[in-house]
This record gives sequence, C-alpha cells and structure tokens, in this order.
Amino acid sequence: MLSAILNGLLGTKQERDLKDLLPYLRAINELEPWALSLGDEDFPLQTLKFREELQSGVALSHILPRAFALAREACRRVLGERPYDVQILGSLTLHDGRITEMKTGEGKTLTGVAAAYLNALSGQGVHIVTVNDYLASRDKAQMERVHNFLGLTVGLILPNMENSARREAYACDITYATNNELGFDYLRDNMTWDIKSKCMRAERHFCIIDEIDSILIDEARTPLIISGPDEEEDTSVIQKVNGFISYFEEVEKDPATGQYPLEDPLVKTEHKGDYKLDEKSKRILFTDAGFNKMEHLLQKAGLINGSLFDGQNFEMVHYLTQAMKAHKLFHIDVDYVIADGQVQIVDEFTGRILHGRRYSDGLHQAIEAKENIKVAKRNLTMATITFQNFFRMYKKISGMTGTADTEAREFTKIYKLDVAVMPTNRPVIRTDINDEIYLTQQFKMDAISKEVKERHIVGQPVLIGTVSVERSELLSKVLTKNGVPHEILNAKNHGREAFIIAEAGAKGAVTIATNMAGRGTDIKLGGNPEMRAKKQVDATSDPERYHQIYQRELERTSREYEEVKALGGLYIVGTERHDSRRIDNQLRGRAGRQGDPGYSKFYISLEDDLMRLFGGERLRAFMGRLGMDTGESLQHSLVSRSIERAQKRVEERNYEIRKHLLDYDDVLNRQRKHIYELRDSLLSEEMVARRIIRTASELAEEFLEEFHKNKTSSEGLNAQLLQDLRIQFGFEPEDVEQFISLSKHNQHQKMHDFFEADMLHKANSIEPEVFNKFLRFEYLRNLDRRWQQHLDAMEGLREAVNLRTYAQRNPLVEYKIEGFQLFDAMLDELAKAVVSRVFRVKLQPTLNATPTVQRAAVSTHRSMGNLLGGGDSGSNSAKKNMHRGIPSQQNTPKSVQRHIEKIGRNDPCPCGSGKKYKQCHGK
Repeated sequence: MLSAILNGLLGTKQERDLKDLLPYLRAINELEPWALSLGDEDFPLQTLKFREELQSGVALSHILPRAFALAREACRRVLGERPYDVQILGSLTLHDGRITEMKTGEGKTLTGVAAAYLNALSGQGVHIVTVNDYLASRDKAQMERVHNFLGLTVGLILPNMENSARREAYACDITYATNNELGFDYLRDNMTWDIKSKCMRAERHFCIIDEIDSILIDEARTPLIISGPDEEEDTSVIQKVNGFISYFEEVEKDPATGQYPLEDPLVKTEHKGDYKLDEKSKRILFTDAGFNKMEHLLQKAGLINGSLFDGQNFEMVHYLTQAMKAHKLFHIDVDYVIADGQVQIVDEFTGRILHGRRYSDGLHQAIEAKENIKVAKRNLTMATITFQNFFRMYKKISGMTGTADTEAREFTKIYKLDVAVMPTNRPVIRTDINDEIYLTQQFKMDAISKEVKERHIVGQPVLIGTVSVERSELLSKVLTKNGVPHEILNAKNHGREAFIIAEAGAKGAVTIATNMAGRGTDIKLGGNPEMRAKKQVDATSDPERYHQIYQRELERTSREYEEVKALGGLYIVGTERHDSRRIDNQLRGRAGRQGDPGYSKFYISLEDDLMRLFGGERLRAFMGRLGMDTGESLQHSLVSRSIERAQKRVEERNYEIRKHLLDYDDVLNRQRKHIYELRDSLLSEEMVARRIIRTASELAEEFLEEFHKNKTSSEGLNAQLLQDLRIQFGFEPEDVEQFISLSKHNQHQKMHDFFEADMLHKANSIEPEVFNKFLRFEYLRNLDRRWQQHLDAMEGLREAVNLRTYAQRNPLVEYKIEGFQLFDAMLDELAKAVVSRVFRVKLQPTLNATPTVQRAAVSTHRSMGNLLGGGDSGSNSAKKNMHRGIPSQQNTPKSVQRHIEKIGRNDPCPCGSGKKYKQCHGK
C-alpha cells in the first residue's frame, strides 16, 4: 500500500530512471546532424580527438553525447541499422555501471556498442562477456566492423588459443570472451612462472556482461576450478563401493502424503530402510540401520578395519555416500549426458554441455563408475575463484538481459548493481494464457501433443520449452507418434543451435528446446532469410550466389511473415515451470518481439519436480476434492500465483546457497589476493636475494626471541638453529660462547651478516641473472605447492566446521578464525622452507664466468641490492632456454646442477602444468 502511494507521488522506479536519462538522449539526438555531416574517413580521426581530450583531463561525461552520436551513425553506415532511442537509453545505463533489462528481440547486441566505444577510448580495455563461444564469435564478427570503422581494435578469446594470440586479444580496445575463459585466464595468469607469459592486463577496467543474470546468478553456484589429477589415488575402491548400492533400501514413505514418516525426538522409532533422499538440496541421509549395513559391507570387502567412525575410515564413508548420490540423485539426460565416452555435465539453466567441467568432491568419479565408464583420477584443486569475486575485481561492471528485475535484490546486495528496466520499442501485444494443471505427467503430455498438433495443422509456429534433455526426448517421441514433424534442440544437438532457433518462427515449424536462457539468436516470424541463405552457400566463398539466394529467401520469408502474423504469431508452450521465474520469462519473451503478436501457455502436472517438492500436496488435495482424476485440467489465475510463490521460495533458497558460497569464498579471496600479489612481486622483482635475506633476518629475530625466552643452553644452540631455522650455522664452541655473550641486537646483526655473506658467496659463484632466476624458481615452487595444499586444507575445514553447529557455534565464524590460522601457519612454513632451501644450497664458481662479472661482484659488495639484482651480464643461452621462467636442468650451469637439491619425483612440476614432476619435465 505504501509503495503504491509513493509511486503515485514520485513515479515508479522505471519512470524515475528514464527521467534521469532523457536529457542525455536529447543531447545525443541533437548531435545527429553533426554525425551525419562527417565523412567516413573522419570517424577514426574523431576517435583520436576524443582520446586526446581524455588524456588532457576531460571527463568521459563531457564527450559522452558526441561519442554516442558518432557510434550510432557508425552503426547506421556499417550495418544499415540505426539504434532506436530505447537502445541508446540502454547503452547510457550500461555506461553508468548498471544493468539494463530489455525484452527479447529489442537488440541488446547493438545496445552495447556506444557504451563499449565510449569506455574503450581511455585505452584501458573493455571486455564484452557472453555465455558461450558461439555468441562471442558472432557478436565480435558483427560489431567488429563498426568498431574498426570508428578506429578501435577488437579481439576475441576462444578455447585452445595460444598464449600469444590471447595476449594480443586482451591488448585490444574491446575484447569479446566468455565468462569461463576470462575466469580461467585470470587463474592461469596467476600460476605462470614468467611475468611475460601473462595474457590479461593487470587491471580490469570495464565489462559489459550479456545475459548477466545467467552468468552472475545461475552460474554463480559453481566456482571455477583449475585442478590436476591425484596420481596416488586408487580408483578401484570407487568401483568396489559402486557395487554396494543395490544392498541399500530407501525408507518407506507414507502412501497418503508421499512423505517420509516424521521423527519424534522423544520416542525411539525404527523405520524400515537405510536412507532418505533430500532432493531439494541433493543429500543422502542414512539411518542407523544404513550406517550399520555400510560398516558391515566395507568390513566384509576389507576396505576398513574396526569401526566405521574411526578417523581413518571417514574417506570410505565419503566414497559410499557419493556413490549413493550418483545413483539416486543424479540422472542421465537430466543432470549429465554420455558423449565421446565421457560423463559431460548439462547446464541446468541453458541445457548446454559444460565442456571441461567436472563435479567436485569425487561425485564425477562416482557417476563414471555408475555408468561403467573408465574412472578418472580424483582432481586436486590448484586454483579456484567464484564468478562473484572475479567480476567484482572490475572497476565498473554492467550488463544486459531480458529478465533481471526479479533478482534486483541480489544484484544490489552482492554486486552493488542497480537494475533499470527499459521500455520496448513497440508495445508488447503477446497474450499470456493462465497455466493448465493436470494430475499426472501422462495427462499433461497428451494435452500438449493435442494442442501442438492443432497449431501445426493451421501453420502456426510452436516453440516448446522443456527443463531437461530427458523431457525433451520424451516429448519428441510423443509428437513423432502423433505425426507432428519437429526439430529438437538440447545438449545432444547443440551444434545446430543457431539454425534451429532461427527457423523456429517459420510457418508450421515445431521446435523443442531445452531451456531458452542465453540462446542469443533472434526468432523472426516467417523464418530467418540470412540463416537460410548461409545454409545453402558460404557467403565468403561465393558472395554473388549468396546475395541471390538471400534475396529469394527474403521475399519468401516476407510473405510467410504476414501469414504467420495473421495466425497469431509464435505460440510458446512451457512443459513445466522452472525453479526460476526468469527462465520462464525468457521462454515467454521469445514471442511478441518488436510488436509482433504471440501466445504463451504453461502446462503443469502435480508430478513435476517443482510441484512435488514445493507445495504440490495442498493443490493435489484440492484437485482431488473437485473429483479431477481424469485428464481434466484446472486453469485459474490463483493457481498460477501459487506456483509463482513456490518459485519464489526456490529462488530464495538458491540465493541463500549463492550467498553462503560467497561468504566462504570471501575468506579465501582475501588469502588469494595476498598470494597472487606475492607471486606478482616475485615475478617482477629483479633482486629476489634481497627479499630472502630480509625474510631470513625476520626469522632470525623470531628465533632469538624464543632463544632468550626459553634460555636455551649454549650447547644446544646449533641444534636449536637447525630445528627452528633449518640452517646449519656450524658454530665452533668458542664461537658459541662469544655469540651468547653478545647483546640481542648484536646477535641479530651477526646472523644478518651471515645471511648477507652466504648470499654474496653464492652470487659470486654463478652469473647473477641465473642466480636470481634460481632464487625465484625456489620461492615460486614452494609457494605454489603450499598454496595448493592450503586450498585442500581449507576445503576440508569447510566440511568440518559445518558439524560445529551441533555445538551451537557459527560455522562461518569458525571457518574465518581457523582459516586465518591455517593461512598464517602456511606463510610461516613457506618462509622457513625457502630460507632453509636457499641457504643449504652450495654453489661452485662457474668456469666460464667472465672477469667482468667477478669484478662487478667485488665492487658492489656494500650494496647487496645492486650485487644480487643481476644486471645485463646474464647468460643469453639461459634466457632463451628458460621454460616459463624456470631454469631447466639442461640449461642450469653444472655447478648449480651438482649442488641444488633435486625436485622430488612426486612433487608438483614447477612449470605449473599440474602434473607430478616425474610425469612432466622430470621425464
């Protein structure tokens, strides 16, 4: 009530947003004659003038109207499309660092041009982010001509590109890429051993995220992970455990309610069965009988000794739990498909295969065992980041989507992003029919098949949205049986995606698609002449033939457009409601683009997952009271609203999951930033020796504090030094007495002098540049290994702290406290390991060291920084043969090869491949 009164007085948020933007729009429109008067050759020259103005200190807002007018005219000249006023308004919203919600078919790709152009003028780079490689390639190919016309460079990031090509693409003014490639490149850049091998710019300036809700919300529940196989894992255990699943029985449900019996905490009741399924959160809950059976089976197979709950047996419990999840909660053609002999995950929001992604925590292996596919080694995390924390590193982010307003609260809370809803260029006249509710899946499928056949006979195009591959193939069989020709688009048939979607509006077309989020291809009534022409001839190889076919198809589609329009436009059929209202709205939004007519209707059964898990019992009872036990349907706006309420509950639960993930990742994010900053400083540092001396001196100071605090005997000094600093000073008895007699300050100075003298001796032994690279190599090797171990420890800690809720403790607070302690201990161990390693190494002077190098070492004795910084006297052959900054055994001077401790065969390879040394450069 209060919001209605305020809206009446102040206007709605949409009205207020437009009111703020309209003065800029008027200024841009007034400059259109100026832009029209320019010659083609003036556009890049004008871009240079803008750059000069910005360099002189002029603000972006000062050149905004001219830049937008110029970009709009460039679109008209190059593409033959003049951006509508609503598209300019959308672009202004993007420049402001907000989200612009525009209905499907309003031209979001063109909307981003002006904002990208203006923000690229600074030379700091703009990233345009899409949800898949096809859209990144398509948008780059379409808009590159406009940006080149304006004098900007455009790059594209695709999988399997060489580092040099990636570096060039990121160096461009505007770079098109997917969210996955950007995130993985960031992680890979922070695993490299040579600063020149980095691909991305150091700073992230501005990004425009297409389908921002899909990327920052739908995909935010799964972090990006770079991992390597654990070669020591025995996968035969997973195969053995997989054979136990048939022995377990589910707890019987109440036939009347379909629910498990309620537990009475005051009465000990024994329910028949070994486990319960929590399908909402995808968990397996074992009963006491289930744990007893688990213990018996594992003992009989010789996989455990003693009690199931002994610490050493927890891993077997984990294996069996994951195997149960794989069998009972993850289903083929719903959660994953089998392709090319591999288990490939299906994105629940887009229906596409997530190539290269694996379920974590051993679940993927459990599914491989279930499907009788070779079980791969468990992956160990080497680097990880969430999309939330990656994109929050940009100075300014913005985005476009057709459905963001329903998630405005989350965008504001997590990303500090405001959502501005843009009006459509033409009024939407689509008719959204109330949902039809059926008792069973079978009744619903029969009704859908009947409706689709009737529409197809008259020639009206129909687009059917399903939530899984399994449901799309089931519906396909029903339509085939009823003689309805159709196309099917799902994770098994995504290669022809663009052509299938483009033709979904043709007369008589029937198309089944697994989710429509982020498809990116416009559905035009009557068909798409461009796609039809491309299907017949390659435009680049035979442009004249392509033009002829295009003109012919254009005439044909123009005739069909009027026919389809007269039939009522595109008819959208939803086979069930999705967990998120946004996904349903995206499906609906495919009809009624640019003022076209259209219809949308959802068919629902009480056996659908959403209804079954979130409040379908009450509706089932209501329909039962009405006597609806046949194929009759219930259709009422009250029912549709109750379904929306169920969707809101699911959205709130999913928001809590994402928030929970982010809360924990924020702890790790602060640690990750510290580690990556440390790596960057090591990679760019010319005098690593100075850092190591400083670290050794700090450790010595801590040692002396403990030494004096505990009043260690003089006889144990050498042993204590070796234990605490892992350095053999080799004090003679008389030296010990003399050292003990010194003041604490002089003792520290003496140890500091020892470090400097030892480092000086090593620096004089070999060429300074080679020595500096060796020190960097040692530091980075120890840093990366311990960081990977720390990630594994933090993952284990996160699982462990959840149990502390039983002790009335906040698991997040516990995670923060212990996570900090683990991180602090890891840094301490890192410092000791590097110092110990470097000062234990003994080097001999190289035979080929030039007199100049030796003299330089002597002349700069007073300045350890100058001495150990290297210079230009390093070996050229060493420079050429460095592998990502790591001195290989073949190119390290023999004096170093003989005395440097070997890398352990089972240690991670220093090159950062993720493999063990023996399987990589140690071969």
